[in-house]
Amino acid sequence: MYKKDKLNNGLRVITNQLSGMQSVSLGIWINIGGRYEEVAAKGISHFLEHLLFKGSKKYSCRGIKESIEGIGGSLNGFTSEELTCYLVKIPNRYLISSLDILSDMVLCPSLKEADVVKERTVILEELKMYRDLPQNYVYDLLDELLWPNQALGLPVIGSVASVNSINRKILKDYQANHYTPSNIVISAAGLLDHDLLVKKVSNIFSSQVKARLNTFAAVTENQNKPQLKIFHKETEQTHMALGFHALRRGDSLRQAQALLHIILGANMSSRLFNEVREKRGLAYEIGTGVKRFADTGAFIVHAGIDNRKVEDCLGLIFKELGKMRMHIVSRDEFKRAKEFCSGQLSLALEDTMEYMLWMGESVACLDKVYTLEQVIKEVNKVKIEEIQEVAKMIFSNQKINLSLIGPLDKSHKNIYAKLNLG
Repeated sequence: MYKKDKLNNGLRVITNQLSGMQSVSLGIWINIGGRYEEVAAKGISHFLEHLLFKGSKKYSCRGIKESIEGIGGSLNGFTSEELTCYLVKIPNRYLISSLDILSDMVLCPSLKEADVVKERTVILEELKMYRDLPQNYVYDLLDELLWPNQALGLPVIGSVASVNSINRKILKDYQANHYTPSNIVISAAGLLDHDLLVKKVSNIFSSQVKARLNTFAAVTENQNKPQLKIFHKETEQTHMALGFHALRRGDSLRQAQALLHIILGANMSSRLFNEVREKRGLAYEIGTGVKRFADTGAFIVHAGIDNRKVEDCLGLIFKELGKMRMHIVSRDEFKRAKEFCSGQLSLALEDTMEYMLWMGESVACLDKVYTLEQVIKEVNKVKIEEIQEVAKMIFSNQKINLSLIGPLDKSHKNIYAKLNLG
C-alpha cells in the first residue's frame, strides 16, 4: 500500500495510492516545533508557520490562497510540540501544481518586515483568545505542572514577551537552519502516481544541501507528590484537566494505553461518561485524551464541572481511576474497546487527509509507517491483563497533576484532599 523514497539529501517521500478517490491530500512536514525552541524565542515555530502563508518567491499571499481555493481545494498548516506541517486537499489533477505552491512556501518564504510586524499583532491576539477560553487555557496550566521549566511545558504559541522579541532576522535564520531536507517529510494520499511525485520533489528539493537533524532536549520527570494549580475566574462552570505522565509514542504497550483511554473516557459508553454524567449529572463534558511524544506522554482526564460539585466530581473520577489499577476489566468491555479502536481507525482512514496525516506524522517521528492491518493486529494482540498493567504504571498518587479554572475557594484545602486514587 505504501511507497517510500529517500533523496540523497535526506528528504523522505511517503505515499499511499487510494483507488476510487477523486482527491489527493498532500503535506510537507518539518521536524521542528515548540519543544525545539529556546525560552527567549518560544513560539517562533508557530510564528514562522503563520508567515509562510503571507507569500513566497513565486506566489503572493493572495496567490497562494486563490491557487488552492480556486480549484476547490483547502489549505492549512499547524505547529505542534514536535512538528510543523503545511497541507492541502485538492482534486487529484492538481497535485503537482499544489506541490509547487507548498514547496515554494517552505523553501522561499518572503518574510517581509511589514508582514512580521502585522502577524505579530495577530498572534498576540490569538494568544489572548486562548487565554480567554478556559477550556483551552486549562491545558496550558496542566503542561506547566507536567513539565515545569522545560520547553514541553510551555505553550507552543509562546508568551507575550517571547513573541514580541522575535524579529525578521531571527525568523529568517530559523527557517534557513531548520527547514532542511533531512528534517522534511512529504506525504501524500489519494489518486496519485508515486514515481511522478518523487520525480517532481527531486526536481524541487535536490539542490538543497543535506544538513544536521534538528534536536531537542529530553524531558526530565522527577515528580514525587501530587500537584494542584488553580486559576480563579468567574466562569459558569469549572474547567478541569487532570494529567499523569504516560507512555512515549513508540512504547510497546501503546495499544494497551489506547484501550485504557477508550474504556475510561473516549466515548459515551466509557466509564467516566457513564458514572460522572449519565448517572450523577456532575458534568456536561467529560472524557480522556492521550498525548504522545518521542520520549514521554500524558494521559489526561478533562471535564466541565458544575461549580457546586467540583469536589464530588473529582472524588468520583479518582475512584474510577483507582478501579482501573485494582481490577481487570470485563471481557465484554475489553472486546468492545478493541472493536471501537479498530473501527474508528478504519472509518478515519476512508479520508485522504486522515491518511496523509497518519503517514506523515509516523514517518517524521518514527521513520516508518504501519498499515491499517498491522495496527489492528497490534490491537488484537493486547492482553486483558495489560490494561491493568498500564493503569498501575500511569495512575499514581505521587504523579497526580490537576489544573482547574473557575470561581473556586482560594484555600484549596478541600480540593487538595481529593487528590487521592485510594
